[in-house]
Amino acid sequence: MIKLEDITYSVAGRTLVENASVSIPEGHKVGLVGRNGTGKTTLFKVIYGEMPLEGGSITLPKRARIGGISQEVPSSDTSLIETVLAADTERADLLAESETATDPDRIAEIQMRLSDIDAWSAEARAASILRGLGFDPEAQKKPCSAFSGGWRMRVALAAVLFSQPDLLLLDEPTNYLDLEGALWLEHYLARYPHTVIIVSHDRGLLNRAVGGILHLEDKKLTFYQGNYDTFAETRAARLLVAQSEATKQEARRAHLQSFVDRFRAKASKAVQAQSRLKMIAKMQPITTPKEAALKKFSFPTPEELSPPIINVEGGSVGYGDKAILQRLNLRIDQDDRIALLGKNGEGKSTLSKLLSGRLDVMGGTMNNSSKLRIGYFAQHQVDELHIDETPIDHVRRLRPSETPARFRARLAGFGIGTEQADTLVGSLSGGQKARLSLMLATIDAPHLLILDEPTNHLDIESREALVEALTAYSGAVILVSHDMHLLGLVADRLWLVSGGRVEPYDGDLEDYRKFLLQKDAPQKEKKAAKPVVKKVSQDRIKELRSEVRKSEERLTKLQDMEVKLTAKLADPAMYDPERAAEAEVFQKKYGELRNALERAEELWLKAQEKLEKAQV
Repeated sequence: MIKLEDITYSVAGRTLVENASVSIPEGHKVGLVGRNGTGKTTLFKVIYGEMPLEGGSITLPKRARIGGISQEVPSSDTSLIETVLAADTERADLLAESETATDPDRIAEIQMRLSDIDAWSAEARAASILRGLGFDPEAQKKPCSAFSGGWRMRVALAAVLFSQPDLLLLDEPTNYLDLEGALWLEHYLARYPHTVIIVSHDRGLLNRAVGGILHLEDKKLTFYQGNYDTFAETRAARLLVAQSEATKQEARRAHLQSFVDRFRAKASKAVQAQSRLKMIAKMQPITTPKEAALKKFSFPTPEELSPPIINVEGGSVGYGDKAILQRLNLRIDQDDRIALLGKNGEGKSTLSKLLSGRLDVMGGTMNNSSKLRIGYFAQHQVDELHIDETPIDHVRRLRPSETPARFRARLAGFGIGTEQADTLVGSLSGGQKARLSLMLATIDAPHLLILDEPTNHLDIESREALVEALTAYSGAVILVSHDMHLLGLVADRLWLVSGGRVEPYDGDLEDYRKFLLQKDAPQKEKKAAKPVVKKVSQDRIKELRSEVRKSEERLTKLQDMEVKLTAKLADPAMYDPERAAEAEVFQKKYGELRNALERAEELWLKAQEKLEKAQV
């Protein structure tokens, strides 16, 4: 059980949470939600102990390990798989100690603990997590320095998932994942064996991976059982009841005050008037949460063009002389809403660059409407804003002839108010930067809007506002996003980018989700129905031989230990009544050792079997 009792904390003199209490049962998966800036990330820092409480207390289970992602994995020559394996410090320490330990008792303890934490399957588990987050076996062997910051964030996520802390704290982990990685994480968290608290604005994840919602609002924490949709319904009902009660109370207060105002001066009614004043004073105000005005997006309206606005026949595109996508036959009309599906590295970004004019067609033909204007928003564009300038400065650069009032009107149409308009971009929140980037991408009223992960940094209310804006928008939209809720509400066509081709996807998003989660099952069935003998590489055979050798060494150590323990237990002096406690300890160790031996023999046999099959 995690208990937060009457906690209060502030940042820069602003109180974020005040006298808030909540209990989270052990093993629960909880989504932490609330508007941007309410203090969700700060709450994680408080739980970590990185920020002090001003009041109250936090109680965690004894010896509970807390894990989360604070920063990306550093660039180094260590391979991805070794980086993830090193995250389980207990396993790493035990393995290191097993190489030098000489005391028989300690050797037995080490081997038993390694068996308890399933250390021998660690590499397979680490590889499975990395594969789910988008790293194939070849990439897993590469050094961390070979990957960009966003990919190293995935490695950091893989490391904390592999270490399996008792309390897992994740702050917007899907912001650096693609749709496939986000769906894998969603499925993984639903089966995670310990407590999880996750800050996320992804409704799909909050509906399928968690069983409770912790809502941070008006400096208080409220726990709701159920997923996000259940929370939204429950909260809406509570707001309606509170609003109704507040309205009734106000009517009652007005009635009492009216009597006081009428008869306060009359001596015959003075007692009744004073009585009603006391009733008014005793009335506890019924407050309802202050709902911030939904900051909508106002996309400018483009003029209508004759269809199609883009037509590609037999096209190919790539970099240098290498084609990434080939045999493209695509048509886009101004009323299209298209979602691009496909794993990272298959060519979604390449296709987006082709359609936006950032890449030229290598082969075939591509015809655009002569008046076509295209808006392009990509994840990295938020980072390319000028942090030492204000939003006003950004608009002025693109529209130097417009008036300051027009600048502010444009920014207000994307939820950037007067105060934020004059604030340096470096001081804006991630959501405000995303809104500014979207405004700049659409300032020319594009006929085609290409959006690559537009919801990163946007809270749930802002995502809903984006859905409304895109639905009302009169231009074509091409979406790349890990947010299935957004895709499901906006897209009416799905294109699958895979194997160097772009083809319509016949199913819906739920079909695609099931396909991703179950794609290994058909492969296994196919192998079972028609065995295929594949040539195994020499590197793989070397790995298997090394595994057999390690298994043999582990087994030999345990067998030596068994000989020594058996000799101790065979000594008649051991059964002297005065040594009864000592004998009991050695008998217990012997039982543990036998269990470790059985496990080690089983692993050795499996390793031998793998090697034999590989050498056929």
